[in-house]
Amino acid sequence: MATVSNMSNSCNYNRNITFFYQLVEKELRVEWTTRDFMVMGLGLTVCLIVVLANLMVMVAILVNRRFHFPIYYLLGNMAAADLFAGLAYANLMLNTGPFTRMLTKEQWYIRGALIDISLTASVANLLAVAVERHQTIITMQLHSTMSKRRVVLLIVSIWIAGIIMGLVPSLFWNCECDLNDCSTVAPLYSRRFLIFWAVLNLLTFFIMLAMYSRIFFYVKCQSRYTSQHTSEARHQTVINLMKTISMVLGAFVICWTPGLIILLLDGLLGKSSNANRYEKYCLVIAECNSLVNPIIYSFRDAEMRRTFKWILCCLCRKGDCQQREPLATEMDSPLKERTLSYKSEDPGLWKTQDTNSKDGRWTMPVV
Repeated sequence: MATVSNMSNSCNYNRNITFFYQLVEKELRVEWTTRDFMVMGLGLTVCLIVVLANLMVMVAILVNRRFHFPIYYLLGNMAAADLFAGLAYANLMLNTGPFTRMLTKEQWYIRGALIDISLTASVANLLAVAVERHQTIITMQLHSTMSKRRVVLLIVSIWIAGIIMGLVPSLFWNCECDLNDCSTVAPLYSRRFLIFWAVLNLLTFFIMLAMYSRIFFYVKCQSRYTSQHTSEARHQTVINLMKTISMVLGAFVICWTPGLIILLLDGLLGKSSNANRYEKYCLVIAECNSLVNPIIYSFRDAEMRRTFKWILCCLCRKGDCQQREPLATEMDSPLKERTLSYKSEDPGLWKTQDTNSKDGRWTMPVV
């Protein structure tokens, strides 16, 4: 017992939140300021939009049988992660400012863990979508060859990774035993952990960049070889692919780079980085990525837009809420399963899978 007591004293386990904030000279406000109200108002507004937008995507994928394929289940899981991010960020907004000093260390760790879990899951979903698109397009398949079991395992793995990243700081990678390693952005977090987390996300970005670049050059090369057999629609498909790649990578860079830079500066420079001045604004920008994702991956899909309209009509009681048949969709999105198909004389090149087969494969829904 004496050993445990000495360890607790040396590791500052009995210290409260105020001690760590004062240690890194991070202000704990007693009264609300105009800046606090602006950040909270903007943050909660973004959270509401994020939750509604991603909830709409999840419902659309659920009710439309045309979306019952691996790529759309991954997009649905990404929407779930982004929805969770909106709720986690709303919890942060409601427990920030003068409310921070009222939190226990456990509550403070939970507040941070929710953000870490949600954002890690969102980034992991982006990577999973990139991997699925890379595999499907490079192998020139109509649909992914992943079985239902593999899709479920992939989704579960994404959430396990998010939970692990959320628990790491509270379980062992914090600065309670090394006060010189305390972060100024998150006073109980280890600066080394923030560097690791930032570098991990940057690495994920470069992996996505490499995958989408390979897809782009592959499609460009294929379009040259098959130029005599392609139509204007085929050319438009390449253009749509380029636009989507630019939007995905651009949104990721714009939304995440400011926060990643702040984390890196805080981890490398500590107090001299002045990271506290910009942390909340960078967090709001990062949260916007959860709002941009549904726009990029869903609103460019004509069938998804039709499903959204059907759902809204049902909510407004202006339309027939009976189960609708999938509509013949326009192939205007690189995410559509047929978007990157090349006009080939061999009709057997594009194979469909049996959704209800015993081996867990997928079928083309009846239109």
